[in-house]
Amino acid sequence: MSVQFSDGPSIAADALPSLAEKMKSFCVVAILKSANGITVSEFSELTLALMRISIAAADAVPVSGPERKEFVLAGVGLLFDSVADRMIPVLAWPVWILLKPMARTFTLSMASGGIEAILPLLKVIS
Repeated sequence: MSVQFSDGPSIAADALPSLAEKMKSFCVVAILKSANGITVSEFSELTLALMRISIAAADAVPVSGPERKEFVLAGVGLLFDSVADRMIPVLAWPVWILLKPMARTFTLSMASGGIEAILPLLKVIS
């Protein structure tokens, strides 16, 4: 079995009871794992792992579906704000400063669609 980049954050988040604690713990460990930089592939892996954990945790919260989706998207936004800068080489920072808001919006849009795709899969698994 191969070790994935998101294993550490996932293990740290699984041990906590609340949704907010799970997301914060995941992001903290993701920051530590990405201290020396991160690739787009690793960021995508972290985003999907956070979505999986957040969707499963939000499913246990007694709120409506759109509110659950907002919780998960807030977690993805937190992850983006925490580690996305580590994907960008220093020389590209002037361009990144201009593109970051659009990249964040794109990431949240993709995550929004991903939530709709992942939720039925998690229902089948559990």
